[in-house]
Amino acid sequence: MTEKPKDTPQNPTRRDFIKNSSLAAASFMIVPRFVLGGKGFTAPSDMLTVAGVGAGGKGQSDIANFAKSGKANIAYLCDVDDRQAATTVKNFPKAKYYKDWRELFDKEHKHIDAVSVSTPDHNHAIIAYSAMQLGKGVYVQKPLTHDIWEARLLTEAAKKYKVVTQMGNQGASNDGTRQLAEWYDADIIGDVHTVYCWTNRPVWPQGIPWPSAKAEIPKELNWDVWLGTAPFKDYVDNVVPFNWRGWWDYGTGALGDMGCHLVEAPFRVLGLQYAKDVQASVGTVYVGEFKQGHFPDSCPPSSHITLTFPKTDKTKGEITLHWMDGGIQPERPEELGPNERFGDDGNGTLFIGTKGKMIASTYSDNPLLLPTSRTKEVNVPKKFDRIPGGANGHYAQWVEGCIAGYGKTELSSSFEKAGPLTEALLMANLAVRGHDLQGGHIKLQWDNANMKVTNFDAVNQYVKRKYREGFVLKG
Repeated sequence: MTEKPKDTPQNPTRRDFIKNSSLAAASFMIVPRFVLGGKGFTAPSDMLTVAGVGAGGKGQSDIANFAKSGKANIAYLCDVDDRQAATTVKNFPKAKYYKDWRELFDKEHKHIDAVSVSTPDHNHAIIAYSAMQLGKGVYVQKPLTHDIWEARLLTEAAKKYKVVTQMGNQGASNDGTRQLAEWYDADIIGDVHTVYCWTNRPVWPQGIPWPSAKAEIPKELNWDVWLGTAPFKDYVDNVVPFNWRGWWDYGTGALGDMGCHLVEAPFRVLGLQYAKDVQASVGTVYVGEFKQGHFPDSCPPSSHITLTFPKTDKTKGEITLHWMDGGIQPERPEELGPNERFGDDGNGTLFIGTKGKMIASTYSDNPLLLPTSRTKEVNVPKKFDRIPGGANGHYAQWVEGCIAGYGKTELSSSFEKAGPLTEALLMANLAVRGHDLQGGHIKLQWDNANMKVTNFDAVNQYVKRKYREGFVLKG
């Protein structure tokens, strides 16, 4: 969010940076392109040459939205699965297509300005960091990374390599987040001490064993590159292209899918950063040899996680944040009418303050004061600039930011903001995995400076995992 008026740092423009900077880890220089044009013509020097890594699924809509900005030239596409990429390849017939992002970067790095990463979670960091080392702006789908160490690395890399970054939690650019912040800053609900976020996810299989039956790898799929950083496993059905979200080796469960959308508002409104402790209780299943609550391969079917955040300059004390998934929801506020909706489609966020409450739906849509009649009765001045197009403008904001250059504009979900948010969600997953290892409920104490749990060392193996040979991220 940008508070107005606000001065922007005096930093070199993108073109000056490209022209004058010597990029670490890259022995080449990108030469600006100068082309003349008539009235209404966008010069190539004011266009962003984008490579989309992950062209199917969410990547398909991401790439389409960059193109809608009118200033993004989708010049390169990359996807391990020709079936998933087919529509995007058809929509951008001039884009050169690759199946391995490493080959794309090796052959085309001199011609690329920025990279969009929309792959399964476990490959986000290695692709994004490799692009950042080459001096490319990066847009990375939520969650930013699979592991806490990766999130910290990318956050620091954005400053180190001076590149423009954005995470794909589009609600960060919505008016709703800004409206909630304006109500809170105006002291309409008093001092917030408790927040609830909930989702109907997972809507894919979880709490199940890894399939025992091998299957034939589809000819259109490069399974080795899809596995990427993850341990090698034989191909099985029903993991690609969507159900990978429920497997620990690839996804981050319901938290990874919806947490960045629903916990975004509490982070911005309350100025949250890093949690100090976390605890979890999880739903249980009985499958074959699985014991109750034991999930060695996949995330649990449901969970209730409680994070404690230290006092910030926007709160009077610590904040308790409850995360609920698998259809679990908090008790309806007494101020909400019996027939009024509590969030939307099983997702929502509730702020509880000393003077009142406020709620919002997915992406911080439909912000409301409680009782809802207060929403129209209370008027506070607009304190924060709105992003043109809201969630859709999230994409154009990154494109414009990359063209302007590092430090010239403030983005809604730059890695400076997205990194700590992602870390908190991944720390919540540590509690889920700790529940599995411990065989029950445990409260994890977090040493943020050293990125480690201090009272249950077994879960620290998930803070920074081991990468498979050939896909090693070097920080």
